[in-house]
Amino acid sequence: MPAMTTVEGLSKRGTITEIQRYCIHDGPGIRTTVFLKGCNLRCFWCHNPETLAREPELQVFPERCIDCGACILACPCGALERTEAGKVLVRERCTGCGRCAAECFAEALVMVGHEVSAGEVLLEVLADRAFFQSSGGGVTLSGGEPLLQAEFSAALLSACQADGIHTAIETAGHVPWDRFATVLPAVDLLMLDLKVMDCELHRRVTGVSNATILENAQRLGAGPLPLVIRIPVIPGVNDTAEAIGSIARFASGLPALQHLELLPFHPMAAGKYDSLGLTYSARSLARPSPERMAALADVVASFSVPVRASSA
Repeated sequence: MPAMTTVEGLSKRGTITEIQRYCIHDGPGIRTTVFLKGCNLRCFWCHNPETLAREPELQVFPERCIDCGACILACPCGALERTEAGKVLVRERCTGCGRCAAECFAEALVMVGHEVSAGEVLLEVLADRAFFQSSGGGVTLSGGEPLLQAEFSAALLSACQADGIHTAIETAGHVPWDRFATVLPAVDLLMLDLKVMDCELHRRVTGVSNATILENAQRLGAGPLPLVIRIPVIPGVNDTAEAIGSIARFASGLPALQHLELLPFHPMAAGKYDSLGLTYSARSLARPSPERMAALADVVASFSVPVRASSA
């Protein structure tokens, strides 16, 4: 039994946004995906902006507001104001206490992110065991970046393994190796995102260098665990034969690689950005066509790398 599967391990606490059931794109079979909060990349196309900050945040959905005024009375910071255009949240004053959301039964104000123990999440995961057994599925940790909460992730995944549940983790890999060392004993499948090989382009579009990511990818690719490399295909960033080919060339030298997966950008995150008061720089981008995805998959195959082009 993994060392982290103890009463102490199950009491480890982390911050998540949600537990999503019946997922079919986050690893083999039917999976339950746990989204952890906090990420140290700032990819301008991010599909899950609610997972970027580590702390709980207030989402605002003005179209749901019934103008009862309960939120204004509940806010201890004066962060909610009534204007001619309607109620406005002054985010600079908001402390994320959640009192306004607790009073908003119309769900025009919603807190995203909450703290849980590994044991609490395990109980929810175990409820889906029948789906895992019938489909060869399991639990996947995603985010955000799960390795920023390495001890919590290790405790949860160890407990899942001890109960015979297949475990997987999705990571961008921009963490010190000791974070991987903490979690890897409890992982059955690694899914690593790679965006671009060019370091300066990577810095421009994600906010960080890819040096640590590529170093970790090489160590993971030489290890014993099966590795899937996932590429989000972003128009104007990496949707060319040259960009995808350079990643495929790199991936072809990783013995642990199972396959490379191409994931098309989708423009469905705009509402999330709006609700969080964030700028969505990818708003004008279009989803890559099936023909484009197929052509890029052919590029990967030309390097003798197994490839899947997702329609998700």
